[in-house]
Amino acid sequence: MEKETNIYGKLHKAKRQIGTVKKNAKNPHFKNTYADLNALIDAVEPILLENDLILLQPLENGKVYTRIVDINTSEILESCIDLPASGTPQAMGSAITYYRRYTLQSLLSLQAEDDDGTRASVPTPPTKEVLLIGSSKFIACKTALIEGKGTIEQIKGKYEVNKEVEQALIK
Repeated sequence: MEKETNIYGKLHKAKRQIGTVKKNAKNPHFKNTYADLNALIDAVEPILLENDLILLQPLENGKVYTRIVDINTSEILESCIDLPASGTPQAMGSAITYYRRYTLQSLLSLQAEDDDGTRASVPTPPTKEVLLIGSSKFIACKTALIEGKGTIEQIKGKYEVNKEVEQALIK
């Protein structure tokens, strides 16, 4: 068999070897199973390396990238997605892991059942922006409360407000 000379030929050969990725994790909230990031990487990385392809997943300019690089030609295939603009470090870490999993799965068109995909077609209520003490929106809300132009309930309806922020608003 002749050696593949470009990234597409190598990827074609690798995809034939990868097959279906086994689900290894369970989401207790939705009671579904899925292949987690480690299962995906365990299934694809050795085969990619065997075909002179390297998997990279850097964070650049607020995006998660999944790149497959041909070490012989420097050709690159990539997929990326924007990270959410705000959140706690834990929420950001979860988003990075989630996006790494989905960009890898998407880039390679992996056969792993997407239990979340069905839910993605069902509209979900938009998430509220977190109101932070000292932010311009916090100051505007505090001013509205002082001037009697709004209520704490209206603010809670529009923003995610924790107890500390609520106390700071009503002081």
